[in-house]
Amino acid sequence: MIDWIYFFDLCGTAVFALSGALAAGRHKMDPFGVLVLASVTAIGGGSIRDALLGTTPVFWIQDPSYIIVILATVVLTFVLVRKPKRVPRYILPVADAFGLALFTTIGVEKALSVGLDGMTAVVMGLITGVGGGIIRDLLCQQVPMVLRTEIYATASIVGGICYTISLHLGAADMFALLFAMSTALVIRLAAIRWHLSLPAFDLKTPQ
Repeated sequence: MIDWIYFFDLCGTAVFALSGALAAGRHKMDPFGVLVLASVTAIGGGSIRDALLGTTPVFWIQDPSYIIVILATVVLTFVLVRKPKRVPRYILPVADAFGLALFTTIGVEKALSVGLDGMTAVVMGLITGVGGGIIRDLLCQQVPMVLRTEIYATASIVGGICYTISLHLGAADMFALLFAMSTALVIRLAAIRWHLSLPAFDLKTPQ
């Protein structure tokens, strides 16, 4: 039987690795830079989560499949995307949205599996979903996507809440997983499409 949690985790790793590789291409990094950026984007959030949960060594050290997926994604990106400037601008945020949805749910599931309460699990899902992207954006000298105006972290939080509530109400694991992923993804894609954002906290400087 397929371990769907593990399968989605590897898919999220590939998607976030693609996101990191595309970001590196936009900033004209060398192959090593592309590999580093793809790696920290793909496994950064999960590494922070595992360190906080005390489940060490972290997941990618225990299972080299994650590194293999990252390497394969970087190689395919080099082969298929030869001219990063010609890649449509929406590809990076859309790839990031899929990674956010996948990793958020995986993070919540892993936190619940070690006996944490629902609220803490949602926070762990948020860290898993946004951690790698924050590291990627900081290395690219950009304001992290999670801190920009469009709804980002909110999508992760809502997805995590949907997962925990679905399980609490007795929903099947697969239904809860897909429901949470779809919710987070739809919210994030809608924010990208229509530039949805939360009200800004704007303190006016006295003249």
